[in-house]
Amino acid sequence: MDGMRLDGRTAVVTGGAGGIGAAICTDLVALGARVIVADLDAAGAAKVAGEVAGAVPWVVDAGGVTEHAERHGTAEGRELDLSSPASITDFARQAGHVDVVVHNAGVSVVEAFVDADPANWDLMWQVNLRGPMLLTKALLPGMIAAEWGRLVFIASDGARAGSGGEGAYAATKSGLFGLAKSLAREVAKAGVTSNVVCPGPTDTPMLRRIDAEKPGLVDKIARGIPLRRLGTPQDVSGLVAYLCTDRAAYLTGQILSVSGGVTMQ
Repeated sequence: MDGMRLDGRTAVVTGGAGGIGAAICTDLVALGARVIVADLDAAGAAKVAGEVAGAVPWVVDAGGVTEHAERHGTAEGRELDLSSPASITDFARQAGHVDVVVHNAGVSVVEAFVDADPANWDLMWQVNLRGPMLLTKALLPGMIAAEWGRLVFIASDGARAGSGGEGAYAATKSGLFGLAKSLAREVAKAGVTSNVVCPGPTDTPMLRRIDAEKPGLVDKIARGIPLRRLGTPQDVSGLVAYLCTDRAAYLTGQILSVSGGVTMQ
């Protein structure tokens, strides 16, 4: 499909070793991008990069014959600590020119607000908001110079609607809303778009670990979703991949939920 390829583009996906992050990396490689899988877990990033690079990206029907698509990109793993400005600076220097940044990494500590440890607030601020700001600041000049770029910030439906026990997390993730919209206005004339994707309840290893501690939680959550199921990482990654292509060139400054109807606006 015209405009849906990323051949020759370099994309950075933070938190790329996780469930949603890995799915995003897979989709971007399938579209032809060179993907840098960035994660604090360097071994996990390398593992995902190897799995993504070795996967056959698409199966297409050509004249009634099913064949594997031949054009796909590459993937490499890199360590990135978003709580460390020095790590961000070093990462950006090594990455070189980057066309697409998907700010997927995040950290959440669930605790009642009145009992919260401010040290956890500091960590969430550093990883969820300051880190994306610093990484964008380092990589955005190259996009402006090239007159093409894509910024996608992964926030959370909890930041839109509120989430008990996650006040600081919601505050830092909702900060991405203002950042993304402001950047959208600032760099639109340079051909750079900036959008936010908010996943709702999504079936990830993290959620399954919580369900193991609180049996029945996943089923309870699913019953409260209009579409009656949890989202999958691929539900999120498909939208993210679209936002990174030329097909979405006229879409910027938007906050988009992938929540099965939990959040409707």
